[in-house]
Amino acid sequence: MRKPFVAGNWKMHGSKASIEGLMAGLNAQASALKNVDVAVCPPAIYMDYVKTLLNSPKIALGAQNMAQEATQGAFTGETSAAMLQDFGCRYVILGHSERRALFGETDEEIAAKVSVALQMGLTPILCVGETLEQRESGVTEKVIAAQLDAVIALTGVDAFTQIVIAYEPVWAIGTGKTASPAQAQAVHAFIRDKLARLNRSVAEKVIIQYGGSVKPDNAAELFAQADIDGGLIGGASLNADDFMAICQAASA
Repeated sequence: MRKPFVAGNWKMHGSKASIEGLMAGLNAQASALKNVDVAVCPPAIYMDYVKTLLNSPKIALGAQNMAQEATQGAFTGETSAAMLQDFGCRYVILGHSERRALFGETDEEIAAKVSVALQMGLTPILCVGETLEQRESGVTEKVIAAQLDAVIALTGVDAFTQIVIAYEPVWAIGTGKTASPAQAQAVHAFIRDKLARLNRSVAEKVIIQYGGSVKPDNAAELFAQADIDGGLIGGASLNADDFMAICQAASA
């Protein structure tokens, strides 16, 4: 039985004042969390501040990205896996569509980051997904297979027992559009089946989140799908009540 997992990706949002209010709301409701793993992923500069404010063991700390280099070095502006670990970080989002599209990260670079994260004891949240043009061209599965294959080639399929996959249809991020539960389930099932062809036991265990405009009013129907194991939440994670409502939907 897979335990659902919900992670909040705050992206480049927040201030000390807004984060203080958000964390107060999350802390106040965290005791009600059952049968669901939860994490928040603030901007790197606020990670220690969030850790200081966080007073519930039911909410873990995650990062939004990291360098390919595991430890220290002359890489101006980068944050290493060792640094994240030093601050009590448990998860790291890798390969988010914005990193791929805006910063040109390749499948191979993302795979290298996943490998380093695993070596350093972090749990990668590996994002995969297709653009609207790719979906309309009928190459959704081809695109996602290539994104997964880059990681499998470097880490092996067995490593996916320590990797969370987040399927994010790029066309449904920040647009207000959401893949229908059936559309989301179809891609999640494809991902699980692809891994099952290599190792069925791993495929049955891997957590596959859905990320694409998940909100309190659509979370329950999405999470009721057989292969959807929680969500990677963007905008709704900036509101404590909304985020906790989504977490509760996952736990149900």
